[in-house]
Amino acid sequence: MNIGYDLIIDEITTGSKVLDLGCGNGELLHLLQEKKRAIPYGVEISEEGVFQCVEKGLYCYQGDIDEGLADYKNNSFDYVILNQTLQITKRPAYVLCEMMRISKNAIVSFPNFGHLKTRLQLMVKGTMPKNVLLPYEWYETPNIHLLTIRDFQDFCDKNKFPVKREYHFSPSINGESRRVRFCYNMLAQYGFFVLNGEHFSGLNEC
Repeated sequence: MNIGYDLIIDEITTGSKVLDLGCGNGELLHLLQEKKRAIPYGVEISEEGVFQCVEKGLYCYQGDIDEGLADYKNNSFDYVILNQTLQITKRPAYVLCEMMRISKNAIVSFPNFGHLKTRLQLMVKGTMPKNVLLPYEWYETPNIHLLTIRDFQDFCDKNKFPVKREYHFSPSINGESRRVRFCYNMLAQYGFFVLNGEHFSGLNEC
C-alpha cells in the first residue's frame, strides 16, 4: 500500500541515508532511491518481502523490529520510517525510542481510528467497524494497538518524544495525500508525524 508515500518523499532530503522498518516489498525505498537519490536500507519480517527487496537491488534484512535495532549504532541514519506499522508493533514506545536512537528524524504514519466513518459504524451498528482503516474482521486483524491522532499526541507528550512536524491526511481519489488541517482527529484518515531524534533525551529510559 502506497499510503502517504508522497508526504514521505517530500520530507526526505536528497542524498539521505534512510531505513524503512516493515518495508514490505521495498516499493517506498525504491521510490526514494529514484526520486531523492537516497541510500536505502530496509527491515522486513516476511521472507517474501525481503526477497522482493533484494530483487529490486535493495539492502534488506529479515528481522522483527519489536526485538530492537541493536545492529545499528546511534545516529546511523538521517531518517527512519515506520509507515502504517506502528499499530501492529507489540512495544511501540520501545520501537520509537530505538528509531530516535539511530536516526536524526523518525517518520511515523498510522491509521487514525478516530476517523468519522469508524466512529459512526461503531455507534450505528454496534459492531467493530470494517472499512479502509480496518479492512479485517476483528478476529483476524494484525492491529493490536488501535489509536487516534490525539492518542499519539498524548503518547508523545507523556514519553517526551519531540515532535518536529505533524501532517494529517486522507488519500484523494487520484491517490495523493490531501492534508486535513481542521478537526483532523475526526476528518483525517491517517496521522503523520516527524519526531526529532537529535533532541530526544530519554534514550536511557527506553
